Amino acid sequence: MTNIDNAFTPLKIGPIEIRNRFIKAATNEGMAKKGLVTKGLANFHAKIARGGVGMSTVAYCAISEEGKTFVDQATLNEDSVKDFKVLTDGIHAGGAAASAQITHAGCFSFLPKSVLGAKPISSSGGFNKCGVMTRRFTKRKMLKDDMKRIAEDFVSAAMRARECGFDAVELHMGHGYLLSQFISPFYNRRRDDYGGTIDKRMAFPREVLTRILDAVGNDIAVIVKYSMTDGRSGGNTIKQGLRIAEILESSGAHMAVLSNGMNVESISAMFGSSLPEQVRQPPKNPIIRWGLEWQKISEFKKVEFTENYLLETAKQVRQQVSLPLCYIGGVQSRGNVEEVMEAGFDAVALGRVLIADPDLPNQIKAGTLNKSTCTACNQCVTMMYSPGGTGCVLHEPNDAKLNTVAASNGSKPKLHPN
Repeated sequence: MTNIDNAFTPLKIGPIEIRNRFIKAATNEGMAKKGLVTKGLANFHAKIARGGVGMSTVAYCAISEEGKTFVDQATLNEDSVKDFKVLTDGIHAGGAAASAQITHAGCFSFLPKSVLGAKPISSSGGFNKCGVMTRRFTKRKMLKDDMKRIAEDFVSAAMRARECGFDAVELHMGHGYLLSQFISPFYNRRRDDYGGTIDKRMAFPREVLTRILDAVGNDIAVIVKYSMTDGRSGGNTIKQGLRIAEILESSGAHMAVLSNGMNVESISAMFGSSLPEQVRQPPKNPIIRWGLEWQKISEFKKVEFTENYLLETAKQVRQQVSLPLCYIGGVQSRGNVEEVMEAGFDAVALGRVLIADPDLPNQIKAGTLNKSTCTACNQCVTMMYSPGGTGCVLHEPNDAKLNTVAASNGSKPKLHPN
């Protein structure tokens, strides 16, 4: 069997099995306007499923209203169940499994003060660099009662995801959100059992993971996405990244998605390239404007995109643990997929390329397209805040009206015959 053939074999992840090794990565689509799970979002993932992935990940589902980064973000609560069920039905109709990425923003929040208050929570208190644009200049250190409450919210969200028809949850421990704020020394300055060594900084995220596994791990896959490094001096290096993988494995995680970098400190480490000049014009959206300003401060030179830009780092994790691993980072072609499979990874996550070519897996299998049309320009990243949501600049914009209509407003799709 060739490496590309292996990519199209079924993959078991905990209690579930998906049809192949291609996973739609969690890329915030910006299609949940005012928090509504919309037809636009459901249609987006249904199209990805029909394009041949084994599983499609619905990005950035908040575990609670206070855990949202911004208003236009879906929350896994009682009100969203009906619409999420339509979304998961659409994914299943395309023959793919559905995964919900679950997260809490911590101090990385742009919610109005009427919702969040003046001081967002984080691993440690003090100056809040994430709150400069929102005039929340300080953050509050989480106490044990806070940790108990947030852990319960994560468990409730995972149970709600199961109720919504999701086959998996992806627990977000990367990129500078709340759990990452415990893991990274950029944020965690604690001197108790939850701070100091990497093992102590992992204590709360590990607790959340084990509680989710206990609650839903027999029924749905529990996946963890984390940053292998923080991507900048003073943060976690691959040494800590390897230890994180060991902790995830010993805790029973069903799979890890190997990402990199932080939203504030090292955004180019996440995307493998700088945002292009044409995106660097002052945008109207305050979140994008804030992100670009921080990048100008933290990025000292332009980073040029290279294919499979995280592969050498990820290989170190592959050598360290036997835990199923999903590679993400710069996969653009059939040859890139073959490299990932040859390196021993269990799955490959595709982000920007599926925004450009939703049917890329089917086309690779058929031999009709061996390289994505995606140019890694990163303009899709800023489009998430546009009325139409995330899309490729090489295509027509999405229908913005669909991002204001509930997914359940209409008939459900027929299920896939297989």
